[in-house]
Amino acid sequence: MDSELRINGEIIAPGTRRIIGLPLPKLYTHTPISMPVHIIRGKKDGPRLFICAALHGDELNGVEIIRRILQLPSLSRLRGTLIAVPAVNLYGLIHHSRYLPDRRDLNRSFPGSEKGSLAARIARFFIDEIVSQCTHGIDLHTGAIHRSNLPQIRANLENDETRLLAKAFGTPVILNSVERDGSLREVASEMGVPVLLYEAGEALRFDEMSIRAGVKGVVNVLRFLGMLPKTRKKRSTTEPVEARSSSWVRAPASGMLRILKPLGNKMRKGDLLALVDDLYGEEVTRVEAPFSGIIIGRTETPLIHEGEAIFHLARFEDLVEAHQQVEGFQEKHIEGNVSELKNEPPVT
Repeated sequence: MDSELRINGEIIAPGTRRIIGLPLPKLYTHTPISMPVHIIRGKKDGPRLFICAALHGDELNGVEIIRRILQLPSLSRLRGTLIAVPAVNLYGLIHHSRYLPDRRDLNRSFPGSEKGSLAARIARFFIDEIVSQCTHGIDLHTGAIHRSNLPQIRANLENDETRLLAKAFGTPVILNSVERDGSLREVASEMGVPVLLYEAGEALRFDEMSIRAGVKGVVNVLRFLGMLPKTRKKRSTTEPVEARSSSWVRAPASGMLRILKPLGNKMRKGDLLALVDDLYGEEVTRVEAPFSGIIIGRTETPLIHEGEAIFHLARFEDLVEAHQQVEGFQEKHIEGNVSELKNEPPVT
């Protein structure tokens, strides 16, 4: 990258740390609103990594992940530049909503345009001011409302550089995922900027395990890129297991769902996942695993209609190995503080 870094017309010099508010269209009350951008630029040139959260305004784990990342003492030794955007969709964040006020999905609106919809304008602004300045990116997400995801990286594993970044992040599961039309990941990839998509937890909730895993994963990527010094301590690393495909199990009937298996559970074909009871108390319908795999996502509400997606199962070549990785990962991130913030109190 060139030595000059300019965001919103301001030059960020090497060895400096800045917070810039990117001006967004005002609220209809004429209240100004701006997107906070934290820039930490090392004294030495190197990669430029952006990390962003709340592209969907109700996905909050990433906001907390970025807050903790910005507190890391090791950032004083940063090489290159870290650009952190804790909330891209401020409008959705304010209204506890996944979407923008006009119900558009910001992560289906890239690359956007200066004269388009509100979503298109924000997307274009973000691409021009942030993504175009960077060499790599990490996009932090959670499951949708009333759905939880096991910590996982979704990436195009056909791209060698992206695959190495995905493995460096250190989640137990990497899901080979095509880039969706209009997504930030798709447009960044076309610009030559590999982006990882981290999925963990549930919308409108903080989840400590997902947050800890996210912080550790970002630090792992920073070290892999040479932006932070390698750790001297010998540490046990999670060797991710790649899932080449996944499918949602759908409700066979409407009613009250009794979930019997947690995230990360190993399932064999035909194993019982849940039971669906009708309100008359006369019928019970079994929900069975249609194939062998691991639960990487599930609904969190017992109220379901026939056909609703209730369990997300991922397929693996070696199911036993994949389950061992998931179990080890969960134990490490639940029992111990794996971040560099030793005194950070966990959320509960």
